This record gives sequence, structure tokens and C-alpha cells, in this order.
Amino acid sequence: MSSPEKKRKKMPSAILPATPIPSLPNDLLYNCFARITRSYYPALSLASKSFRSLIASQELYETRSLRSNTESCLYLCLKFPYDPSPRWFTFCRKPTRKLINGTEDKNEKNPSGNVLAPITIPHSPQAHWKSGVAMVSVGYSIYAIGGAKKEARSSKVSILDCRTNTWREGPSMLVERSYPEANVVDGKIYVTGGCGYYKSPVRMEVYDPETQAWKLVMCPFAKSYACYVSSSKSIDGEIYMFGNKICVGYKPKEDRWEVMGRRRLNLSCEGVSWCTVGDVLYCYSYLDGLQWYNSKMRKWRCVKGFVDLEIMSGYFVEMVDYGGKIAVLSVPCRQNTTMWCAVIALRRTISGNIWGKVEWCDAVLEVPASFEFVCALAATL
Repeated sequence: MSSPEKKRKKMPSAILPATPIPSLPNDLLYNCFARITRSYYPALSLASKSFRSLIASQELYETRSLRSNTESCLYLCLKFPYDPSPRWFTFCRKPTRKLINGTEDKNEKNPSGNVLAPITIPHSPQAHWKSGVAMVSVGYSIYAIGGAKKEARSSKVSILDCRTNTWREGPSMLVERSYPEANVVDGKIYVTGGCGYYKSPVRMEVYDPETQAWKLVMCPFAKSYACYVSSSKSIDGEIYMFGNKICVGYKPKEDRWEVMGRRRLNLSCEGVSWCTVGDVLYCYSYLDGLQWYNSKMRKWRCVKGFVDLEIMSGYFVEMVDYGGKIAVLSVPCRQNTTMWCAVIALRRTISGNIWGKVEWCDAVLEVPASFEFVCALAATL
């Protein structure tokens, strides 16, 4: 009589399962992936082709939105020497981590595990990358607005869908612009400037992503205050445009314009970098450190509890609104080929002060000594 082992060997192979675990349905995988932060997606995409396809699908981001599990994702665009095409990067977690006795290695160069990984974005509209393009983000889209091509202004708008990392042409502006200024207020894009030099009046137009249409915003004193817009900033839902030694303010909710001076606004901070987070304007300078603008008192105030980081004294410093926090990108010196990033959490107290705390600070990307910065924006995915 044969042993049980031999009997098992004689069993037909057809009755044995082909795989030890049957495939999970896509709906279940979408719900599982939607619970995970996007920084782990690049590592997950290496597991299999099916995972890579699911992570790149629009259904996953619709599931994240339905679960109210969206998050801010940083997109960085740089130009490297001898490469005509821009390169895009985003945060991800390192697939492997160095552990010693089950704990994190404190001597590791990147203790948080966050790095800037390259993204493949095909069919980039090359004409938009010559010069003079304004870049803003709304939701999961990044908008490239206007631009200069052979000394001619452009009204074109290209939209990057960060869910699929693909470009599409958006509705053209009503006015051709080169080096325009763009701000986002209440989910709408306000564009001004770039119409010409000194002799052009203040011309503003607004784009509503829901209706996908541009509309001119009439300025009652456009003829009296012809203004070359050198810069613009959004503060507490208001847009301030600077040029020709004057400042013009516009309140979208009230559809009201106002002419004022820089001294009246006290916007005299000589900043290395600027960014608006939650309608609050922040500025960093070597002398005054990290400050925020109190629009009611019309004065600059220091961010309390924040100790200047050594990396912020570099020759390249850029601050970005990163989901209610400030992401600081910096290269300490021209000879250095390492880009650092720090994320600063912000907290406003009852007394009206703003406190800042560094959540992490790491080396995130190796760059050539003569790179060109294009943009850094956060999309919601």
C-alpha cells in the first residue's frame, strides 16, 4: 500500500489551484491604495505591471476624492544644461531604508526617507517653455499661462493633469501676454500684466476652471494709471499689483479697485523668496528671517518659534505652499550639487501670532551646478 505522500503525488494537477491567492478585484485595490499616502506609489508601482496601471488610473484619484483622502503633492520643474526639455520631479518615499537593530539609522543622509523622484511627462508643450510663462495650480491641475515666442506675446494656456501626468491645451486668454503675473483666489485664476511695457493699461482677466471660460475684469482707472506690472501678490483674498512706483489693489469678492502706495501697504520686505499660504503672505530674507504680513496692521511680523535653517542661506531659496505648510527648496552654494528641502508647519494662535516648526529637513535631489529653476507648485491629489 502506498504512503499518503505518494497518493498526493498521483492526484491530477488540474484540481490544484493555479495560484495560492486569487487576484483581488480592482475596486478593493483602489480602496486599499486610496488609504496610502502618494509618496509610496512609486515603490508600489515596482511590484507589478497591474499595480503600475492601477496607480496611474483616474479611478484611483476619484476614489481618493470620494474618501476625502486627498493630499498636497509637490511638483518641481527644472532645466538642466544641454537639455532642451524641462524635467519634472515629485516627492516619494525611498523603497529601501537602512535600519540598525530595527531602528532608524540616525547617520543616514536622508532620515525622513523623502526624495524628489523624476516623473515622465510626455508631450510637453515646448513653445511654453521658452520664457515668460506664469505657472499656477488649482486642484489637480497645473496651468502654464502665456509666454514669449520670438519676441511675440502669447495667449495660449496649457494644463497639466497631475493624475495622469499629461498635458492638454486649455482655453486661450482674451489678451496676449508675456511674463504675466497670476494669482489664485477662491479657486479662480487672475492674470494681469505682460501686455506691454509702461504704455499698457492695467488689464486683468479671470479664468473659472468650472466654466472653463475667461472673463475680462474692468478697471475703472485703467487710462489714468497705465501700469507695467512687475509683480503681484495675493493677501487675504485681495490681489496687489506693483509697477511704475504705484500699487493697484483689487478685491474680487467686492469687485472693487483701489490705488495705493507701497509705503501705505508697508510691503517693504526685501525677500529672497515669497509665498502665500492660506491667504497669508510669507517672506524670507537673510536679515529678518521668516516673516508674515499682517494685513490688518499693515506690518510684517516674525514667525515665532522658528529658528533659521542653515540651508536657507543658500544662493537658491524657493518657498512653496505645501498644503497649508511651507516647503523650502534650497541649494546651499553654487558649487554644491545637492538640493535640500525643509517642511515648516504653521500654527496661528488666539493672540494672532503665527508659530513655525520644522517637521523635517533632508537632502532630496542631486542637481548640476548650473540648473535653471522653472517652477515649484503643489497639486491636490
